[in-house]
Amino acid sequence: MTIVRRASDLIGNTPLLELARTGTGTRLLLKLDHLNPTGSCKVRMARQMIDEAELDGRLRPGGHIVEPTSGNTGNGLALVALERGYRFTAVVDHHAAREKLRMLRALGAELVFVDCPPDGGVSSVQRRRVAARIAAETGAYHPDQHNHPGNGNGYTGLARELLGQLGDVDVLVAAIGTGGSLCGTARALRAAGAATHAVAVEPVGSIIFGGAPGIYHQTGAGSPAGFPIGDNVDRSVIGEAHRVSDSDAFAGARVVARRTGVLVGGTTGGAIHVALRRLYAYPAGSVVVVLCNDAGEKYLDSVYDDEWLRARGVLDELAHRRMHGWFATYAESVRVATRDRAVRRTPVAVAVGG
Repeated sequence: MTIVRRASDLIGNTPLLELARTGTGTRLLLKLDHLNPTGSCKVRMARQMIDEAELDGRLRPGGHIVEPTSGNTGNGLALVALERGYRFTAVVDHHAAREKLRMLRALGAELVFVDCPPDGGVSSVQRRRVAARIAAETGAYHPDQHNHPGNGNGYTGLARELLGQLGDVDVLVAAIGTGGSLCGTARALRAAGAATHAVAVEPVGSIIFGGAPGIYHQTGAGSPAGFPIGDNVDRSVIGEAHRVSDSDAFAGARVVARRTGVLVGGTTGGAIHVALRRLYAYPAGSVVVVLCNDAGEKYLDSVYDDEWLRARGVLDELAHRRMHGWFATYAESVRVATRDRAVRRTPVAVAVGG
């Protein structure tokens, strides 16, 4: 047993879980990065942003950090701040999962709320504006996760882990918001010699890759209308992009929970939906990895609650059945391939006439 002295020393070395495989030998693996401290991969980049700020003198002992957040980045910053003696202010709205907000308070963060838009959408633009104002008025350090290079740099360790666990990653699939986890990991994989194909997944209604803006209930991914796309969305490393509806994303998370007992967040459910739907699109024998960036326990009152979904019109039984159907199809393809290989190996008896 390894004994550490700080919770942040437990970051990394998260396991892989095989979710599905095909008869052609392609495997779909989940990188369970939600098993990091604070229940999210975002703690990796939160620590990196603070490390870099300390190195270049933007953050000094006893300093103050302020950042707009939907919860996960904030919780990562709150953890590192309390370990290193910083004050942390999170600018949030009530669109965030209640469990994330409660965790922020439990970790000692100060919460500043902004109003959600009257149409029910997220208030990313307003959160960012308020955080910038607080930083200007108080001299607090504002990392700006959408543009801070430490965001992407924070996933170099994740890339090293994947290569150590698998040797290579053919396809990397993840929900995209700030862009740090997908682009940072893919960039580090390629720098190490892998020819990884990166697949970005955003909610329907997000405007990162174009398309009509709209309301969506997936938190921590996508960008709403009017929100400037940050530098950490590195299109040069993204091979393809897909949009996924709330119904399909939430069904993805719920079906995985029922089949494996692993609870992931709604945006991870969207990434799993895309990866599972497209598993046959990749060459035989491919290693496909989905980054599980967020723990589902934060969404027991939303993604995993039937009444919450019904109230928003996103409980879709057909989407659930479709997911189960894909699992059944891939399992059958493995059974058929196994039978065919056995037949080919069986000697054929030849009758000899007398």
